[in-house]
Amino acid sequence: MSTVNSAGTFKLGNHNVNRLGYGAMQLAGPGVFGPPKDPKAALAVLREAVASGVNHIDTADFYGPHVTNQIIREALHPYPDDLVLVTKISARRGADGSWIPALSRNELIQAVHDNLRNLGLEVLDVVNLRSMFNVHHPAEGSIEAPLTVLAELQQQGLVRHIGLSNVTPTQIAQGRKLCDIVCVQNHYNVAQRAEDALIDDLARDGIPYVPYFPLGGFTPLQSSTLSDVAARLGVTPMQVALAWLLRRSANILLIPGTSSVAHLRENLAAAQLTLAPSVVQELDGIAV
Repeated sequence: MSTVNSAGTFKLGNHNVNRLGYGAMQLAGPGVFGPPKDPKAALAVLREAVASGVNHIDTADFYGPHVTNQIIREALHPYPDDLVLVTKISARRGADGSWIPALSRNELIQAVHDNLRNLGLEVLDVVNLRSMFNVHHPAEGSIEAPLTVLAELQQQGLVRHIGLSNVTPTQIAQGRKLCDIVCVQNHYNVAQRAEDALIDDLARDGIPYVPYFPLGGFTPLQSSTLSDVAARLGVTPMQVALAWLLRRSANILLIPGTSSVAHLRENLAAAQLTLAPSVVQELDGIAV
């Protein structure tokens, strides 16, 4: 059994994927914009991830833009049969690297075709519609119009499954009335716990919850409790944070990102880290 297999699997679309996957955002340049500083290292990280048992990779064509998907294609195409590539649409990048909502019908259609072309696919496994009423966090507003466009693309055979990202419970309920939703991707980690109830609700329905920024994102998690626990266990704080998420609920699928093979191996080793109930209780107190 590989290290990644130790965390178990959960169904995503048509596949049972290992719960510890990989997020490709950091393969692009600084600010997720432009090419990577070391293209060979980016290719190596992806190949190492798949060789280690990762079969769930999260990406988006607006990373770069286009850069990350093109690196994935160069590194891994033709793709292993069990590899699930999950992408997202509804944003584009300004010339200054800014994140701009792109939710018109034409923009959404173009985004799906951009993902297909740059990943070298005829059909996308899973496409997440990312709500953009607020770029940084979920905000209320109807997602019916853009989700209807994505559902039409699914009916045309360009998309197998649909997920949602950066969404509220109300938007999830609206989305599930329009089409099958196979995953929800929102901000959550050991310190950011606002969506505990949502995770439990999705678990009851067998829907994966995919926390983005599981390690804090652009501002890495800083906690004396996290550091103290890690020191006692002889591991890193980030490994503890990932192990806590894996223990939190069986429907959580992780996509920690990195541009370093060494850091990738460190992240994947978290699958084998067991946290005692007393340690979990201690970590639960970090929540803000």
